[in-house]
Amino acid sequence: MAFQRTLKEEIKITGIALHSGELSQLILHPAPPDTGIVFLYHKNRKIVPIPAIVENVVDTRYAVTLGREGCRISTVEHFLAALCGLGIDNLYVSVNSSELPILDGSAIGFTKRILEAGIERQKELKKVLVLDEPAEVVEGDKHLIFMPSAGLKINYTIDFGRLILNKQTAFFDISEESFLKEICLARTFTFLNEVSYLRKNGLAKGGSLDNAIVLTDDDILNDSLRYRDEFVRHKILDLIGDLYLCGYPVRGHIIAYKSGHSLDVRLVRLLRKFGEVIEDDSQEKSISEKDIISHLIPQSYRPPVNPH
Repeated sequence: MAFQRTLKEEIKITGIALHSGELSQLILHPAPPDTGIVFLYHKNRKIVPIPAIVENVVDTRYAVTLGREGCRISTVEHFLAALCGLGIDNLYVSVNSSELPILDGSAIGFTKRILEAGIERQKELKKVLVLDEPAEVVEGDKHLIFMPSAGLKINYTIDFGRLILNKQTAFFDISEESFLKEICLARTFTFLNEVSYLRKNGLAKGGSLDNAIVLTDDDILNDSLRYRDEFVRHKILDLIGDLYLCGYPVRGHIIAYKSGHSLDVRLVRLLRKFGEVIEDDSQEKSISEKDIISHLIPQSYRPPVNPH
């Protein structure tokens, strides 16, 4: 049987926010069983709780933004992906700004800090969300197909129709080990002309080659990639984070074609509406934090791949 998890101790994570360019700090606090992931927004000596569930999504342009009682927190998807990948069920997250730090553009920064703090196994059984029939959401030529499955499997295809970034496809049977070895290092990416547009509109103020892969029509400006198919792997990372807005880990086989946050959230709303929350009867795999940091996550991330 699998059991719920939280942190062993409080930790702080600080970094620059991608769009505002401001310094952002998270304080992660252990939480009791069945709490879920709850952001605590500090505003004018008042604390506004914002549970990380799809009902609180207020925007999906460029990133996922949660909001409640006039407070907003954006760019939550990489952080939620790290929590999902590590099986963290319960957490209070104090925030001091309206955007989470981007760190290096992947989930590795959040992941390593959580592992260094330690994960606490709780007494209550883990709960998962299941749906016993197929489902689909479509938007133009983009789609997400959900099929019942014993675990979470993702088959993802991107196709930007450009010489430098055309079609990439990847499939992963998502587990703690596969997330750590194959997904959490994949960075966000954008095209140079999009950066100019975003900055003209007051966004991407904190963006740089240190926290994103930047492409032109025929080149990659960064020195190296972490995986040859890092782009599609990052889209899988985004999807994992978005799916965690169900409030529980999802069991299902998901086939994604050219999806994004807007379509992801539509699927999550459907799963929340028609899915069922059950106790997780799967066998829990025990991987020590020391083994994870020493063997699964490369100490210097991963040998770079020359993109050219």
